[in-house]
Amino acid sequence: MAKYKKKRARELQHDRFRDTTMLLADKLADRVAGRRRQILYGLLTLVVLAAAVYGVIRWRGKHAAEAEAAMGRAITINGADISQVPATGSRDPVFSTQQERSERAIAEFEKVAAKYGEPYKSEARYFIATNELVTDRAKGETDLQALSQGTGETAILAKFALAQAREADGNLDEAARVYGEIVKQGSQIVTPETANLRLAAVYDKQGKKKEAADILFNIVEAARKAKDKDGKPIPESSASREAAQQLLKIDSARHAQLTPPPTPAGMPF
Repeated sequence: MAKYKKKRARELQHDRFRDTTMLLADKLADRVAGRRRQILYGLLTLVVLAAAVYGVIRWRGKHAAEAEAAMGRAITINGADISQVPATGSRDPVFSTQQERSERAIAEFEKVAAKYGEPYKSEARYFIATNELVTDRAKGETDLQALSQGTGETAILAKFALAQAREADGNLDEAARVYGEIVKQGSQIVTPETANLRLAAVYDKQGKKKEAADILFNIVEAARKAKDKDGKPIPESSASREAAQQLLKIDSARHAQLTPPPTPAGMPF
């Protein structure tokens, strides 16, 4: 009996060990299964996110390509030739009058502005406003004024177009003021050199010869004395060459005081 009890006790102890072991195994299995589910859910989430990101990128790429193509078509029309003779053997559009071309360009740019976001919308609005200077000058100047109040390249371009419109209208004081603002902004899309050339032209029209000559002289001097990082002369810009020509017309004596243009590389002194 005693042997039986000992044997039974060992069996029960063994069963408890087995039960404990199995219980632990079950728990571990459940935990692993839970982690597997978590891992699976995590992987599925990553797959979904990756697919969503890919979809957005692909949509944006396609959308951008469509916008650029639409802008390209509109810009082609904007720069189309004006001729009374119909074009032959060419797919490029040709218009009989500037009014006709501007009306067609406005219609194309309006499609872009209505369908696409930035930067295409602002760029299209700029082209619309510049063409309105032909079809409805007052509206064009109003729209350019509104665009010029923004930031970025489009605002600078709109301000420059507005200054040119003011100059063409004979509003020289306002044109000079706007050109001066552009000079101070130091933009790369409409450089200070370019704006200063127009400012000098306005001063010349106003009879302010000295002010015009000063601006032109400074443009040329700065360009001819400019050096690159290695200390070598930088080739003279087209704006500088134009400024030199204008200065010669306005004040030949001042032109004679200019620093000689830099010698091109490889040329003998």
